[in-house]
Amino acid sequence: MITPAVDMGAARIAQMRRRMPRAFVQPFGERMVRWTLWAGFLLLTGYCLWRFDVSPWRLWNGIGDLGIILRQLFPPSIGDAPDELLLALLETIAMAFLGTVLAAIVAVPIGFLAAKNTFPFSLPRFGVRRLMDCLRGVDQLIWALIFVRAVGLGPLAGIMAIFISDTGTLSKLFSESIENIEKKPVDGVRAMGAGGIQTLRFGVLPQVLPMFLSSSLYLFESNVRSATILGIVGAGGIGFQLSDRIRAHAWEEAAFILILILITVACIDSISKTLRMWIIGPSGASAEPLDAVR
Repeated sequence: MITPAVDMGAARIAQMRRRMPRAFVQPFGERMVRWTLWAGFLLLTGYCLWRFDVSPWRLWNGIGDLGIILRQLFPPSIGDAPDELLLALLETIAMAFLGTVLAAIVAVPIGFLAAKNTFPFSLPRFGVRRLMDCLRGVDQLIWALIFVRAVGLGPLAGIMAIFISDTGTLSKLFSESIENIEKKPVDGVRAMGAGGIQTLRFGVLPQVLPMFLSSSLYLFESNVRSATILGIVGAGGIGFQLSDRIRAHAWEEAAFILILILITVACIDSISKTLRMWIIGPSGASAEPLDAVR
């Protein structure tokens, strides 16, 4: 049933305007704040476009050059050394695997030290948290450039870059998982006379272990993609082969490498997703473990 419109009359409207003025007219101060924010947003956007020389003509010329490159990518060619590409691809996967495993092992004790309910000392815990921020606050690409300079070209630089960056990320995820555990199982273990280590082992670890494994698997599949980029800056693997083909303008072979990378990443993503759903169950599969960090 549709309710007919009611004519409130001028007197009634004036009375409501006096009682609730903000419902009719926004205060001048709030309007000024809103206008100032919009003006600042437009000025900042315009300055960035001018500063970086973003223009329709430049974009149009770039699209034309991109079209030329895309035409040169097809048909893809496997090149003269397919075994070299396969070994480089396996090297990339191994780089991501080792970096993630080492980061997960180191992140477990750091995660316990960063959680309030397992490490109640405020000042040391603050230092641990800031260390985590420093480790994950620097991108993997920057770490790779540093380690290429420190240990030389090759997969070791990529492994160290993934290890350092993922240690900070996984420590953050692990500590938040520990802080969100249920208290009743912990209290039950303590009531049985368990000590501190036994409480962590039987009261805390069984609750957080599925999320630990799920987060590590998620980062592993992400690191396979990251390891490709790290190879471009000298960390070895399939990224180095791709960079070499691009510099030599061997676009057909570059296209084959890109297709190989896409197929590999898709397979690893599918396997990793299946394992994560098996570990955490359907109820926890809807929330990605990195939502709290990225």
